[in-house]
Amino acid sequence: MESARRRPAMGDTVVLNPGLGVGHLVPMVELARPFLRGGLAVTVIVNVPPGKATDTSAAVARAAAANPSVRFHVLPTPPDADADAVAPDAAEAPNPFVLLRRMNAPLRDYLRSVLPSVRALVLDMFCFCADAVDVAADLGVPVYVFYTGSASSLAVNLYLPRMQAQIGDASLGEIGDAPLSFPGNRPFKPTDLPGLALDRHNEVYKSFLHAFQRIPESRGIVINRFEWLEGRALRALRDGACVPGRATPPVYCVGPMISAGGGGGGGEEKKHECLAWLDAQPEKSVVFLCFGSMGTFPKTQLEEIAVGMERSGQRFLWVVQSPRSADGGPDLLADALAEPDLAALLPEGFLERTGGRGLVVKSWAPQADVLRHRATGAFVTHCGWNSTLEAIVAGQPLICWPLYAEQRQNKVFVVEEMGAGVEMAGYDGEVVAAAEVEAKVRWVMESKGGEALRERAMAAKEKALEALQEGGASRTAFAEFLRDL
Repeated sequence: MESARRRPAMGDTVVLNPGLGVGHLVPMVELARPFLRGGLAVTVIVNVPPGKATDTSAAVARAAAANPSVRFHVLPTPPDADADAVAPDAAEAPNPFVLLRRMNAPLRDYLRSVLPSVRALVLDMFCFCADAVDVAADLGVPVYVFYTGSASSLAVNLYLPRMQAQIGDASLGEIGDAPLSFPGNRPFKPTDLPGLALDRHNEVYKSFLHAFQRIPESRGIVINRFEWLEGRALRALRDGACVPGRATPPVYCVGPMISAGGGGGGGEEKKHECLAWLDAQPEKSVVFLCFGSMGTFPKTQLEEIAVGMERSGQRFLWVVQSPRSADGGPDLLADALAEPDLAALLPEGFLERTGGRGLVVKSWAPQADVLRHRATGAFVTHCGWNSTLEAIVAGQPLICWPLYAEQRQNKVFVVEEMGAGVEMAGYDGEVVAAAEVEAKVRWVMESKGGEALRERAMAAKEKALEALQEGGASRTAFAEFLRDL
């Protein structure tokens, strides 16, 4: 009953566990802010892969410096976790969920040590792959899930166990190209699913299915999106269509929660070189190319991008990372990438020929600040949900180049549902040709069609800002979430 619900009180703590990966840490840290405004203390759990100098370390340092009121607790890594964090099949990438399962013991120890003050445990969706929900259940701590992706992909993922059961022993990659129908989504081809979902024998996919079978056990699902966005998917979630035969937990739309920005130079007195460069560029004249913390390309693809951007004649800001693998696929347990050797990776003379209108940045740039800068006019992106939200809040049209995970589904939503982006043709082939890069960039920056994308992107921006205002839909949803804790 409403009268029996506790109001937020000083001393109550919410523990947030973002699992693994920068793309999950950043929005989880942003989730801490409204908890703090509501009078709750916040601790963010940090899971560090054993013996790995990962990108996570730098991200945690930046987050801690920007959020002094949030406590970050690094869980001790079990001594035998190194041996467990490998793939059951040597042909597959390491299974990060094996490591997360090993982290349940130190998570239990930590929660037990602070238990009297813990109001709730908020888990990243992938923590359900590792059955961290059982740790909370054993200790009597209420569990909520923070879903960092889109509502459309959540609807797909919750229904995926049912879809897999319907096709029996077949894999989704074996059933042909006929469009699949998932609740809350436009029909899309099987290859728009994450690559691992196409093979029912893949161990990571099995963990993935397991997680979404368990997420309905949570007390509620907090989504990093806002009410106006993805109405079709949200209706399907709340109507119970995604988990037929089971109760769907309450869904709270509290986004967009994105990086607050701040220059990214390591301190308020510093400003990243790319922002100073943008200050000297005309308004909405720069194409920004950035593919996330795990989005890398082989040298052949980098060369095609370079040729396409040079021929386009457009101003550009491009973040280049060292190639990680032949396919640029993600690996949450991979070592941090070495600084890229731009002279070796890009065509000879490219940097000199484009120096007057282009800037290539090594490894990282303050993406949120770049997208909000007055000089930025378009965003070539991998369609990770964090990046998509940052573009929406900045009112930027997107040139969609999905690489892995649910990014193909996000591309379908941005292009076909929102109408705020265009697909980079050939993204699912061996190499996107320079001619395609040139054509798409010029189309977005110079044509009436590109201007229409920009207008729709600006309309979405206005809705996002309305949701975050006092009394807006997202603020109201979070207040409801706090009352229900």
